Amino acid sequence: MPPRIRCLTARGLGSAVNTLRIPSRSAALLVSSTSTASSTPRHYATAVAAKSGLTLPVDYVPPTKPPTARPSDVRKSQLLRTYTSLLRSTPLMLIFQHNNLTAIEWAAVRRELRVALANVPLRGTEPIDFSSNISLQVIRTRIFDVALKVVEFFDPLKVRPTMARTITGSRAPVTYNHDLSKSAYEAVKEATKGDSAQLASTPYGQLAPLLVGPIAILTFPTVSPAHLAAAMSILAPSPPAFPAPSRKKNPNYYEPVAQSGLQKLLLIGGRIEGKVFDLDGVKWVGGIEHGLEGLHAQLVGMLQSAGLGLTTTLEGASKSLWLTMESRRSVMEEAEKGPEPAPEAAAEVEKKES
Repeated sequence: MPPRIRCLTARGLGSAVNTLRIPSRSAALLVSSTSTASSTPRHYATAVAAKSGLTLPVDYVPPTKPPTARPSDVRKSQLLRTYTSLLRSTPLMLIFQHNNLTAIEWAAVRRELRVALANVPLRGTEPIDFSSNISLQVIRTRIFDVALKVVEFFDPLKVRPTMARTITGSRAPVTYNHDLSKSAYEAVKEATKGDSAQLASTPYGQLAPLLVGPIAILTFPTVSPAHLAAAMSILAPSPPAFPAPSRKKNPNYYEPVAQSGLQKLLLIGGRIEGKVFDLDGVKWVGGIEHGLEGLHAQLVGMLQSAGLGLTTTLEGASKSLWLTMESRRSVMEEAEKGPEPAPEAAAEVEKKES
């Protein structure tokens, strides 16, 4: 028989277990409470359940967890719901392609973007500073593509209600029109299996070719040309419309880490008010002078000039008609009077009369 080896660890565990002792008074209270709780209420609950017969129906659907076409508790489903909500609530979105940016480079890029957006002056139509709500985030491209299909081809208002079992056992009309429902899945499947040419004419068909590779999006809570111009001067500078900040004004912009991260970003397009814009279109929106106020002023000027031109045209037509009628009237009056006598004949007639 091998000799026993005394282990200090076992002794330490034994002492630790021995220290976890319950006082006799507390133990007595605990035993009495557990015995009381395990005896009387359990039989009472069983008796009440047996008398009342409260059992859920087999086909009961809880309102907090409606039926879905895909599992609703996985991360992909939650990302899909996040992206659909983002697409519906974001009027201005820029799409970038990034190439293996490190965490330090992302931090430097977001820092410079935050500084540039904070320096944008507030205008009359933008009395609230929403620069803190402008975010740059990396997305899952395939899930974002599915979310874009749901937003583009699925209309929740067109879903008809269905009869579902309530908690009392009766049936009531319930509409399942969430983004993970079977209605959304069938609508997307029906829209994408049609003609490819017709699909390419939709905003999704125009934006889908851009969603290739690693994608990052810059979201704005409202359409602001001033904030868009400030963001493009940092992320996609193109002088003279969107020049990068000078080294004297912002020396941190020219740090190697920030420049390395910015060189790995490529602006490929944008989504503004549900419409797809290419790089030139995004530059046009960012180059609107004086923001939306300037655009409204240009529209009012165009309408006023169009109205003035229409008024001038109508007045010119009426004036020309009036001149024509007056000239015709004078010609007709002269024809009725007859030819005027010569001056010598008129003098002789006057002498004879005198």
